[in-house]
Amino acid sequence: MPRDIPLTNGRLYVNFDAGYAMRDIYFPCCATENHSEGHPFRFGIWADGSFSWMGQEWDPRPDYRWESMVSHVIAENPALGIRLHAADAIDYVEDLFIKKLDIFNLSDRKKEVRVLFHQDFHINETTGSDTAYYDPDEKAVIHYKQDRYFLVCGSGNGIPGLYQFTAGIKEFRNLEGAWKDAEDGALAGNTIAQGSVDSVVSFRVEIPPGEKGTVFFWITAGADYESASRLGRLIIEKGPEFFIDRTDRYWRAWVNNEHWPLDRLPPRLANLFKRSLLIIRTNVDNEGAILAAMDFDMLSFGRDTYGYMWPRDAAFTSYALDKAGFAFISRRFFQFCRQIMLRGKERGGYFLPKYMSDGSIGSSWHPWVERGERRLPIQEDSTGLVLWALWKHYEYFRDVEFASDMYESVVTRCADFMVSYIDPVLGLPRPSYDLWEERWGIFTFTCSAVFAGLMAAAKFALLFEENERAGRYRNTAFDVRSAVEKNLFHRGENRFLKGIYPLADGKYAPDMAVDASAYAPFYLGLYPAGDEKVRGTMEAIRRRLCVEERNRIARYEGDEYYRDRGSTKELPGNPWNICTLWVAQWLIAAASTVKDLEEPLRILMDVTEGALLSGVLGEQTDPFTGKPVSAAPLTWSHATLVAAVLEYLEKLEELEVERERLEGEKVRR
Repeated sequence: MPRDIPLTNGRLYVNFDAGYAMRDIYFPCCATENHSEGHPFRFGIWADGSFSWMGQEWDPRPDYRWESMVSHVIAENPALGIRLHAADAIDYVEDLFIKKLDIFNLSDRKKEVRVLFHQDFHINETTGSDTAYYDPDEKAVIHYKQDRYFLVCGSGNGIPGLYQFTAGIKEFRNLEGAWKDAEDGALAGNTIAQGSVDSVVSFRVEIPPGEKGTVFFWITAGADYESASRLGRLIIEKGPEFFIDRTDRYWRAWVNNEHWPLDRLPPRLANLFKRSLLIIRTNVDNEGAILAAMDFDMLSFGRDTYGYMWPRDAAFTSYALDKAGFAFISRRFFQFCRQIMLRGKERGGYFLPKYMSDGSIGSSWHPWVERGERRLPIQEDSTGLVLWALWKHYEYFRDVEFASDMYESVVTRCADFMVSYIDPVLGLPRPSYDLWEERWGIFTFTCSAVFAGLMAAAKFALLFEENERAGRYRNTAFDVRSAVEKNLFHRGENRFLKGIYPLADGKYAPDMAVDASAYAPFYLGLYPAGDEKVRGTMEAIRRRLCVEERNRIARYEGDEYYRDRGSTKELPGNPWNICTLWVAQWLIAAASTVKDLEEPLRILMDVTEGALLSGVLGEQTDPFTGKPVSAAPLTWSHATLVAAVLEYLEKLEELEVERERLEGEKVRR
């Protein structure tokens, strides 16, 4: 299920689903420890003897405040005569989450309303050895295990403290948990539970007819009791509204730190551009990891989540953020890569497919041995793309000291590896896994990334006046380009192949399926956008991967990932946002007149149609409904949209200047 509202400060992270239930709570860094394990933290309303959990008789509209990382959710329950206006925030400084509920009494008589919140912690992603207890000093419920403490409290109509509470046992001997105790509006008051536990707390307000009452609810997080309780006392001292307001102001300032000519865009696209920047930031850990997605429900599909730093995805995201002016995030990411490169197997000069947010190696299904032979289980595109993005970072910000820190520790290590990892017969990079992590071979996308990485390394070497190194890197890059044209361009089809696969007899078999990743030669500088080989490739992608119902682009022919097996419609696969945007990026790069930009703008607008109300873009979209499929939000989707919008605006300005110049020449003649 997509996550409609992600919130974070880079340490504490929460996700809400479409039913407005909190589903994920990570701490103390993004993606490493999900203390809910995807189990919903319910909340419900009791009024006039009736009770309803959010998501049952409600129809919530999960959204954000304007240009902010504070939520704005409206939900109504006609049977209860209640409408809710909600705001959720994670303070941008402190590790605390606050919810504000304005409760409107829609009836013509006074209502007693109780709001009940259910906590279903699985601290450290396990069910055993947890404790939940009522703390009389804090007047709050505290959940803890080892060095993870969570304090749960709130206020009703300005009075801090709980109305009622209870702690219970769940997921043990068929016990359902304390949440069942909530449905009559009264809580048993059990003061402590240990093992596999949950808790419920409640708040009470009386609301005159046609008026509103307000309830605040908060969770603080810390490594010990004192840390969590200090934050609880701080909220009471300053008032919960203080933290929501300052967080709201901070994120508006953050997303408007740079000035882009967004008035040249349709409002919906301009709004999604800014929302995408904010959503990207929710998937960036403060220690530098740019994470692919934080949708924990992915675990039920593939026995793992997307909560990792893939160097490839992160490099493209870093590039988009640099282009938008957010140098400090990219700098942390490259420092994160530097730490990885200085330890373990990566000292050989390559990145493994993915990493945890603490820098440790992520899970993998790629073997180190295949048919008795050693195999390096890498996606070499990741190594090349980190160098490509690092040079782009330098071009934008010209920080020589930072470039110097990265040069020997990252640039030369990776470039020397790529030079050494060339097949002496083909002149192409040796086999590795493709960007989709599915096939072992030599791929157009990978070769383009290696070319881009080596050219970036050559430029760094020239910057530091190491001409011999620069020549070696540049010459290898040009040799790769020549070998790509010889071995990966199919003249009969007039397009670049997805790749070739090694056979037992030393030969290679071509993959004739059209794959959207073959866009890479133009984007990574192997060939210009107007080259006939690029044009033939992009036209094949548009012709054979287009999903007609939505005019969107699938990954490759025959893609089965998350495909609806019940559909009888012949489709190449589900549309992917990044693949659709790649076509727009090519059209932008190839445009020679302002009119040529009309089509890519339509594609950008088509992508906005697939966003949720909150602005969240998924990895894929359903080919019939247009709703997000697979991980949502996906960082790479948002990053590609940001990059494409900025590329559009740059090209628009360039072409308008050129048009004015030509018109001026006409007048002078």
